Amino acid sequence: MAQKPAFETLEVYQLADRLAAGVWPLVMAWPHFARDTIGKQLVRAADSVGANLAEGYGRGSYADNKRFIHIARGSFNETICWVRRAAARGLFTAEQVKPLLAITDELGPRLNKYLEYVNQQLRKKATPGRAPPPKG
Repeated sequence: MAQKPAFETLEVYQLADRLAAGVWPLVMAWPHFARDTIGKQLVRAADSVGANLAEGYGRGSYADNKRFIHIARGSFNETICWVRRAAARGLFTAEQVKPLLAITDELGPRLNKYLEYVNQQLRKKATPGRAPPPKG
């Protein structure tokens, strides 16, 4: 069996993946017009969070990773907006929206912590995949 890509070991990525996986089946049950308008926007935003975390991780530099974390955070906020809008329009029941918001409640702070970590590495002038230079 092939080894998992390294980005899949990140807890923040795993949460983003859970969010996208939770959104998809709910949106697919909506009527055509709702799927074609708000549904597409919601799915794209939710999918974009994890996709940008994966791309940033794979770029090989903390500076690039930082840029993609910012994009992921924007998509995360867009996802929250669409979830709330869908709930307000009666497309989600309270039971359906509750687990999505529970994920977003955890994912937001995790994204910020991940960004904080990457910023720390940038300040140290660290290189991904290399041990830090010996203190001397």
